[in-house]
Amino acid sequence: MLLSIPFLTVAISIGSSMATGISANSAQGRELLAAAGADRELQQQDNSFNFLNQYSIKFQGCHHIQQWNANADAGSNVRVMTKRLARFRLCPSDDCSNEKSVGCRSKYGDYIVDMSTFLQSYMQTIAEERDEKCGYAQEMCNNQCGNGNSEDCWSGCYQAFSEYDCQQYAQNQGFQAQQYTECQQFQFNNNYDQTLYYIGPYCADQGGEIRLGVFTDDTCTTFSQNGPDMFYNAMGYALPYSSSSLVSTKCLACSQTNDNGYAQSREVCSNVYQVSGKCETRMNIDYPNESSCNYIEGVKVIRNDGVIRTSSRGKSKAAAVAIGLFTTLSVLLAGYVYYLRTKLSRAQINLSAASDALVS
Repeated sequence: MLLSIPFLTVAISIGSSMATGISANSAQGRELLAAAGADRELQQQDNSFNFLNQYSIKFQGCHHIQQWNANADAGSNVRVMTKRLARFRLCPSDDCSNEKSVGCRSKYGDYIVDMSTFLQSYMQTIAEERDEKCGYAQEMCNNQCGNGNSEDCWSGCYQAFSEYDCQQYAQNQGFQAQQYTECQQFQFNNNYDQTLYYIGPYCADQGGEIRLGVFTDDTCTTFSQNGPDMFYNAMGYALPYSSSSLVSTKCLACSQTNDNGYAQSREVCSNVYQVSGKCETRMNIDYPNESSCNYIEGVKVIRNDGVIRTSSRGKSKAAAVAIGLFTTLSVLLAGYVYYLRTKLSRAQINLSAASDALVS
């Protein structure tokens, strides 16, 4: 059991104080006990998300709904705004697949959260990793290609760090994508056509990606016509993440090592876990939270191939057997009906022939 230094200090203080005759019911005793309780509570909060260390985040897609804009005024504000949500799964880290769209098929939890909240924590984590990785890449490539070498040298050097997209990172240092995890006004360099424009995230590729777009309202509901082209003409470079996703579908491990060498959960995992709607029916934990299962079940997970999928449930064997039996019975019934019709037709022909014979 790990105890923080402050807690140990307070505990020692309490022990020595009680030994010297300070009553627990006295003002000083109550103050010491309160301090110990507060520190113990903080310690418990720090440890309450330790179980997340075993999991990785797998982004599954985004979803948007329309809702009334309570902040709309009599001006040009949109009355019905777009609210965007992100859906993700917590998979056991040793079973989380980058290639499989569902990430994992057992011992997982499904979650849904406000997209901006998800992006803020996610982008912060990715930015910290990218700063460290790409800072090293820039130093290495500058040593290798900084003396008048061609752009091919830089491209080839950055290719070695392609996982973090360091070449785009180097080109877009003037644009901080982290600032646009929620809808924000953007000031073009030349005050482009005196119109207010906003940049923010939205669901793209049928919900399979989250990209940045240019909008004409402060809720990022109404897209600006030719927004990315307008951005390029005004700024001289393409709007970052206008054609690629802010969020990777690769698994992001929740565990990290702190300064003291102990494993702890990353803030991105603990932050989004606390505020998300949860469906932990299949999660291997003592007290699963199932409060949002019905809502999450109704949110479609859509992939790049355009196929709409709900959660990762496999095919129902009972349903398949029932469909097979129904199809077989239908074929047999159709055959039997055909047999009866044929037999009846032959009987009518025989009767007609017999009648003709009697007449003649």
